Amino acid sequence: MGRKVTLATCSLNQWALDFDGNLERILKSIEIAKAHGAKYRLGPELEICGYGCADHFYESDTLLHSFQVLRKLLESPVTQDIICDVGMPIMHHNVRYNCRVLFLNRKILLIRPKMLMANYGVYRELRWFSPWKQLRQVEEYFLPRMIQEVTGQDTVPFGDCVLSTKDTCIGTESCQELWHSRSPHIQMGLDGVEIFTNASASHHVLRKADQRVNLIKSATTKSGGIYLYANQRGCDGDRVYYDGCAMVAINGDIVALGAEFSLNDVEVITATLDLEDVRSYRGEICQPNMDIEPKPCHRVKVDFSLSNGDDIYLPTHQPITLHFHSPEEEISLGPACWLWDYLRRSGQAGFLLPLSGGVDSSSTACIVHSMCVLLCQAIEDGNSQVLEDVRRVVGDDSYRPEHPRELCGHIFTTCYMASENSSEDTCSRAKGLANQIGSTHMNINIDLAVKGILGIFSVVTGRWPQFRANGGSHRENLALQNVQARVRMVLAYLFAQLSLWARGKPGGLLVLGSANVDESLTGYFTKYDCSSADINPIGGISKTDLKSFLLYCVEQFQLTALRGILSAPPTAELEPLTDGQVSQTDEADMGMTYSELSVIGRLRKISKCGPFSMFCKLIHTWRDALSPAEVAQKVKHFFRMYSVNRHKMTTVTPSYHAESYSPDDNRFDPRPFLYNTRWTWQFRCIDSQVSQMADNTPKQ
Repeated sequence: MGRKVTLATCSLNQWALDFDGNLERILKSIEIAKAHGAKYRLGPELEICGYGCADHFYESDTLLHSFQVLRKLLESPVTQDIICDVGMPIMHHNVRYNCRVLFLNRKILLIRPKMLMANYGVYRELRWFSPWKQLRQVEEYFLPRMIQEVTGQDTVPFGDCVLSTKDTCIGTESCQELWHSRSPHIQMGLDGVEIFTNASASHHVLRKADQRVNLIKSATTKSGGIYLYANQRGCDGDRVYYDGCAMVAINGDIVALGAEFSLNDVEVITATLDLEDVRSYRGEICQPNMDIEPKPCHRVKVDFSLSNGDDIYLPTHQPITLHFHSPEEEISLGPACWLWDYLRRSGQAGFLLPLSGGVDSSSTACIVHSMCVLLCQAIEDGNSQVLEDVRRVVGDDSYRPEHPRELCGHIFTTCYMASENSSEDTCSRAKGLANQIGSTHMNINIDLAVKGILGIFSVVTGRWPQFRANGGSHRENLALQNVQARVRMVLAYLFAQLSLWARGKPGGLLVLGSANVDESLTGYFTKYDCSSADINPIGGISKTDLKSFLLYCVEQFQLTALRGILSAPPTAELEPLTDGQVSQTDEADMGMTYSELSVIGRLRKISKCGPFSMFCKLIHTWRDALSPAEVAQKVKHFFRMYSVNRHKMTTVTPSYHAESYSPDDNRFDPRPFLYNTRWTWQFRCIDSQVSQMADNTPKQ
């Protein structure tokens, strides 16, 4: 009958500027798509060069090498007899565009530039690209000579156009265009476009996956149609993890869905669908609106069919039941995949983590353990790329891990750095967790190094600082804590560089950090202490979520040592013990709880609140627990801490981006780092409001 079409979309683990690897993965995805009978293959946004090239997009080399890869694709026999839709940067009339290039059998069919740019959160597309603003207009694009030699074409259509095959019509969106209030698919659908494609580079954020699915379902519920969604996967050289989840929808139903988290560099999703289902749906649901005359799309015609004449026995894909990961599962999977990409692409031989026995460093350790679980499962499932990468990391071409705990011992080193202020409890908790996950564990005493540094100070100044508990001032107390913390960082890097050398093994280790998003928000960490590392998998995750994650790990991985860690109060253990017990706790030091910090963090970043508007919201949110005066004190205390310590965010360790209220100073949360920490005007407004509320309170 010639009405059923098989379409392919994919998730690719592309790497910025890795043109060889990117080409290989694109070709592999096309090969898989063809093997499944697909006549159309969609890839992620900017897949040829990688989405995360940043200011490398300014370089003519990036444009040149992208065209060189495009030539390889055009010439490859793999790309014959299938419409290939790839992403790359292109300069037209000296303006740089983020483009989709559609080609078939050594001919470029059209180039469609992105029209609505992502320019919020971690995205800065307007820095590198211009949007195509000429609605429904198409120009001639003169191809580079190297492409002309292959295609025999001088020019191709460039602009806002759609592709008409002999049996249907295909329209293109890119990433942000799906999320926008003026999504192109709306007008395209009213003009008879039946298949919509979306090439994305969408990163993981906790609790976001359902939003993406709901948008795609909504796009085809309103006016019918087939929707293909492709996304990048993995760490392409930055703080974000692209979480795949390629999918296909028809008339509001998801019929095929890829993995959100996976170690597979190439994942292809195919679906066979009946075009008559789209036409029938539109005939009933959308007929009253189809007479609205949109400005017609510019159609580029191609003598090619997506369907076959004899498809009566070809089964179509049916709606599937969706499962979304819990936040605890997301923390277990996303940062673990990100860490693996970073490790295998960095050329290092493993990780080193200062393991304190607290929630934060234990969370980092559990994420590495989860990574080892994923690696072993992938190898067991026959993933040859993962096995090859593991062997290269451990330096043994014949190695094959039998168990996650065994693999952990090869690539993960933990160390407990004790001082005279450390308790036996935290030491035993760290050792117990290390034993259960299988890391190579060391106990290191830092007192000798601390006393050596203080000795140098004493020789120069003739003074020896004292802790507050021993009669010292606040300045002495803080300085003594900082010395301990910074010595730990120096020793962590020393052991990362030389511990494998001491064991007669090649390579070095990446140092992992373990400061959570709430501590970064208030600056509750020492600048250049163990929070300073190569990378930090939990720097975008709240303390509340981390505790829930550890509870999940107790059951999922049988890590019973975590129960003791969760029951202990969070402490930095930088001040003297009292009768052998910890006298210092994090929440007492910060002057607020971690749950309060999560609320404040979301108001500051997501709700765009300054001190006064935050106070106005919190007097209602916390009305059952705090008086307006107490709320005012909390808000003012937070903003003092935040502004005094904001400078620390300029040097904070690159962290996995997982929360929408992250204070990461790199692109996501640009702020000054020198504030008037008194906030005189803002705090006066708060005090005035508190006074008015007190005056208006009825007398008892």
